[in-house]
Amino acid sequence: MQKINVGVIFGGRSAEHEISLLSAYNIIAAIPKKKYNIVPIGVRKDGSYVYFSKGDFILHSGDAKKVRLAARGVPVTFEFGEEGRIVSLKGGGTKKKLDVVFPVLHGTYGEDGTMQGLLSLANIPFVGSGVLGSAVGMDKDVAKRLWRDAGLPMADFIVFRKSDLRKIQFRSIVRKLGLPFFIKPAVAGSSVGVHKVTSAKQFTAALRDSFSYSHKVLIERMIVGKEIECSVLGNEHPIVSLPGAVIPTHGFYSYEAKYLDEDGAHFEIPAPLPTTVVKKIHRIVLEAFQVLELEGMARVDGFLTPKGVFILNEVNTIPGFTKISMYPKLWEVSGVSYSELIDRLLQLAIARHYREHALKTVRQ
Repeated sequence: MQKINVGVIFGGRSAEHEISLLSAYNIIAAIPKKKYNIVPIGVRKDGSYVYFSKGDFILHSGDAKKVRLAARGVPVTFEFGEEGRIVSLKGGGTKKKLDVVFPVLHGTYGEDGTMQGLLSLANIPFVGSGVLGSAVGMDKDVAKRLWRDAGLPMADFIVFRKSDLRKIQFRSIVRKLGLPFFIKPAVAGSSVGVHKVTSAKQFTAALRDSFSYSHKVLIERMIVGKEIECSVLGNEHPIVSLPGAVIPTHGFYSYEAKYLDEDGAHFEIPAPLPTTVVKKIHRIVLEAFQVLELEGMARVDGFLTPKGVFILNEVNTIPGFTKISMYPKLWEVSGVSYSELIDRLLQLAIARHYREHALKTVRQ
C-alpha cells in the first residue's frame, strides 16, 4: 500500500508557539511510520513557513522554557493545483505532495478557524474541527452562549470588550459574581492571560493583561470543585474517554502549572468516580461537543462540585499532545494507544473530507 503523506504544521504566531512545538514533537514520534510519510512544516513567529528535511528541527523538546524551532529549514510556500487543492510545498528545490494535514497549531492563527479555512479552501483533508467549530470553540464567549442556549450547566459570566475598559467596575462585578472570580481572554488558550482575582488590588493589572491577548475578556464566577477533563474522538458518532482529574498545586491550573513547573499539578488518570457520575459527565461532554459543531477531536473541561454537579468550563479543539497532556493520556487509559490515536485522527480527517466532497456545491 502506498504511504500517505502527512503534512504536520507546528509553531505558529500565537502565544502558544512553544506548546505547539512540544505537541508536534510527540505527534511526529507517534505517527505510524509504516503507513505514513511525515512532511514537517514549521511556522515561525513571524508567520513564515519552513520545511525540514531532516530530524532535530525542534530543539530542546524536553524543556518548555527552552524549546524552539531550529534556525535551518527551507522557506516554502503552498503550491495549488487543480480545483484549488494544495498539491505540494514548493521552495528551495523542495516539492512535497500532501495528502492530509495535521495542524498542531494551538491558539490564534491555527486553532481559531484561520488555518482550517485555508485548508478547506484548498480542498485538502485536515485533522480536527472545521472552520465553524474551530472558531466557536476558540471564542469562550460564543461557546458559552451556545451552551447556555442548549441548557448545559456552566458558571455565571460577564463579557467586556476593550472599548468598555473604563466602564468596568470591580464592585459591580463582585456584586454579580462574588469573590474570588476569574478573568480570561475570550480568545486564547493554555491559560495564557488568565488570572484569579481575590482583591481590588489585583484587578486592574489582571484586566489589562487579559486584554493584551484578546479584544474581549470573560469574567467568570469561581466554581469550587475538582477539575475534570474528558477527551472526545470522532465525527458523526464521537466517543468520550474516561474522565481525568487535575489537582493543581498552584492557586489554579495556570500556564506555569501546566508547562513550566514539573510539580505544578497532580493527575488522577482516570479519575476515581462512581459509574453513575461518569455517565452523567459523558452525557454533558458529548452534548457540549456536538452543540459547538465540533469534529475529529477535542478536550472538554469542567468542574465536579462537592454535590456531584458537573459544570462545563471550556473546550480545546486542538488539545495539547505534550508528554503530560491529558488528551492522549486519557485515551491510553481508555484503551487507545498513542499511535492508534494519531492514526484514527488522520483517518477521521480523510473520511470527513470525502463526506464533504460528496456534497453538491453548484446546481447541475
